[in-house]
Amino acid sequence: MNVQDRTTIKDRLGWQLTAGLYDRVRSLWKDHAMAEDRRDLDGLVATLTPDCVYEIFPTRQRWEGHDGARAFYTAFLGAFPDVKFELVDIAIGPQGVIEIVDMTGTHRGEWAGIAPTGEPVSLRIVIHFPWDPDAERFAGENVYFDAAALRGAGA
Repeated sequence: MNVQDRTTIKDRLGWQLTAGLYDRVRSLWKDHAMAEDRRDLDGLVATLTPDCVYEIFPTRQRWEGHDGARAFYTAFLGAFPDVKFELVDIAIGPQGVIEIVDMTGTHRGEWAGIAPTGEPVSLRIVIHFPWDPDAERFAGENVYFDAAALRGAGA
């Protein structure tokens, strides 16, 4: 059971941040980000719990487990093969990482039921990487963005 399913927000608010924990969470986030930049699926999966969940809230897409994470990245990177993320802001704590990024890329494959446009896409995205303190890995990603902006990106 995923950490977000087995704990309450009250539990998670009680988690204490130490310098050592901050360093571990930050280091793993950096490993995850660098693996994504290299398109290294094994490196990405190594930062995740086996029961990780990838959820794209505006499109209601959800993938579970390591196989699900691989399927998410295969579909996403296929849809936006030249995707780049520019970090705008970040918060790191005992509950995980929240990053705000500007995503750019070209919509070359179907994503979220939207046919490829071949057009450039530019979106501001908020991503939450929930931290599992027992596994010391991320329990997936919760992704938020303006779905209308994606649908209208090539219009």
